[in-house]
Amino acid sequence: MTQTGSSMRRGAFLVPVACAIAIGVLGPLMGNYVSDFVVKVMILSIFALSLELLVGMTGLVSLGHAAFYGIGAYVTVLASGNEGGNLALLLPLAMGAAALYALFVGSLSLRTRGVYFIMVTLAFAQMAFFVFHDTKVGGGSDGIYLYVRPAIGKLDLENRMVLFYVVLASLVFTYGLLALVRRSRFGAALAGIRVNEQRMRAAGFPVYGYKLASFVLAGALAGLAGFLLASRDGVVNPELMAWHNSGEVLLMVILGGLGHLRGAVIGAIAFTLLKEIFSTHAVMGPLADHWQLTLGIAIIVFVAWLPKGLIGLAKRLSPKGAA
Repeated sequence: MTQTGSSMRRGAFLVPVACAIAIGVLGPLMGNYVSDFVVKVMILSIFALSLELLVGMTGLVSLGHAAFYGIGAYVTVLASGNEGGNLALLLPLAMGAAALYALFVGSLSLRTRGVYFIMVTLAFAQMAFFVFHDTKVGGGSDGIYLYVRPAIGKLDLENRMVLFYVVLASLVFTYGLLALVRRSRFGAALAGIRVNEQRMRAAGFPVYGYKLASFVLAGALAGLAGFLLASRDGVVNPELMAWHNSGEVLLMVILGGLGHLRGAVIGAIAFTLLKEIFSTHAVMGPLADHWQLTLGIAIIVFVAWLPKGLIGLAKRLSPKGAA
């Protein structure tokens, strides 16, 4: 059992490292379309990992996570102005603003539980949405443009390959950070809260403080994803904070497999690929105009067939899993 456990831990470490190295090596060989798609998937993977910290590791189902994503993106554009901004300043500013709003939302919403927590987080996200949608702060429904992407010295995100490797490094950082959190005493406390919050409280753990710290860290990482999205697209609009974006990232986490960091990344890849395939006329023909329907059916099939997510696909296909 010990050898099996150690080999599984080595595999859990080596597989993500090998994937990151492969992406880094293949980056310069990719065409513009493929490179842009991979960057999009990596950004969504960071976003999904940030929610995995809440849902999979802490047991907090949030329907307002897109608010922190959008705030990170908006702060990036607003702080850049017309002449651009310093990467070393804008990145912590975007993450800090998202974390600050997460602190405000979490300090209030974490006093509720279950479906009430879900509804309160959704309400706060809608508040943020309408602030940027109905006021001139964020350009209204049309959004605002990022005229000059962040840079620091030769690290200029206007360069396609520089952006590619900055996003890749951010994904590796996020994955590594959450892997360390999971193995730490803090992560063990979060796991205990997810399994039995009442018992953890009876044992003397400051449950509220642990959950708030998890909520704020998740918000900061979502802000990182928002910063990268704004740098990639060069434009942001209030739709980033809409409830369906919170629902989509939750679907990614569930599709990949709750409780697994690799599951969050796999879910982001699968969801984005399915969305791309089902909305492409060359592949789906007339059905591409109704991609939401086909995507919904596909996700229902996956969840029904793989209740533990795509992370359990290999086990499901094995003879023992089939039995």
